[in-house]
Amino acid sequence: MAKARSTPDFIIIFSTLILLVIGVVMVYSSSSIVALNKGDALFFTKRQLIFAILGVIAMFCTMNVDYWVWKRWAKVGLLTCFGMLVIVLIIGKEVNGAKSWLGVGAFGIQPAEFTKLGLTVFLAKWLSENQRKITSFSKGLAPTLGISGLAFALIMLQPDLGTGTVLMGTAVLMIFVAGCRIQHLFGLGMVGLIGFAGLIMAAPYRIKRITSFMDPWQDPLGSGYQIIQSLYAIGPGGILGLGLGMSRQKYYYLPEPYNDFIFSIIAEELGFIGGALVLFLFLLILWRGMRVAITAPDQFGSLLAVGIVGMIAIQVIINVGVVTGAFPVTGITLPFLSYGGSSLTLILTGMGILLNISRFAR
Repeated sequence: MAKARSTPDFIIIFSTLILLVIGVVMVYSSSSIVALNKGDALFFTKRQLIFAILGVIAMFCTMNVDYWVWKRWAKVGLLTCFGMLVIVLIIGKEVNGAKSWLGVGAFGIQPAEFTKLGLTVFLAKWLSENQRKITSFSKGLAPTLGISGLAFALIMLQPDLGTGTVLMGTAVLMIFVAGCRIQHLFGLGMVGLIGFAGLIMAAPYRIKRITSFMDPWQDPLGSGYQIIQSLYAIGPGGILGLGLGMSRQKYYYLPEPYNDFIFSIIAEELGFIGGALVLFLFLLILWRGMRVAITAPDQFGSLLAVGIVGMIAIQVIINVGVVTGAFPVTGITLPFLSYGGSSLTLILTGMGILLNISRFAR
């Protein structure tokens, strides 16, 4: 194992912490009106701050744990995640039509979020140890996709298409970087598109999301409501925005503005400048994260860095695409910014692992 550097990548730390601060501020700004129904304008902000602090602690802890330790526990971690995915189907709490939460009251965990990170670590181990086999469909690609497909299937039983899409997207990215044959990946991509279309056709509400994405004005008070209200938030923001705390759409027009559609409120209150700053910070993380992957001392570290950065990039692309009307509504949060416990804590834990890899980078 290469000797660790004294300091991790400062640009990644800086960008992550700035996004986290923006997230806490914007959760307060976007949720204060809704939170008054619970008797406390800081109801959501307090919880976001607690999980942000826990996440930062987890980030700095994992930043100081040599990343190869996770390779040793990859199998146990993934099996634990599978166990939680089964348990949540039995005794989980249903929220917004998905049985995806384990916990009591306002505090709970989403096993699917743990699975995204657990599968990323496992695939980094599997692919680094079986790199010569990855060009073989039966010996390399099929087992890898089988494990990823099982995780996807368990998540879809909840159902949670958004998280499942991020999970499979990250897996495919890692498989591609590991060196699989393009023709294999292309063929499986065609099969995946057919399967994805089947999942959409199997649920009427998903069909409505697709049709509303193409023309939300066909059903402005139903399936197209969220997209229309999101665009009503982004449009008036202009270049400089309406001002922090001055959003109009958070007054019960845009559903859960502090969650999946928080970028809409950022654009409304902080304008194009604020939205561009957020995207620039994500680009900094992507750039430095890919640099860490390229300069990592071993294949495991390289693939693990690709998986963590890819997972964040896929979520950002889909979330921003949804709120701007470019993609159908999928229910994917914006990393570091959207309200949420499990997602925020786990993504910061992943950032800590990425920062540790950067300490060994050549």
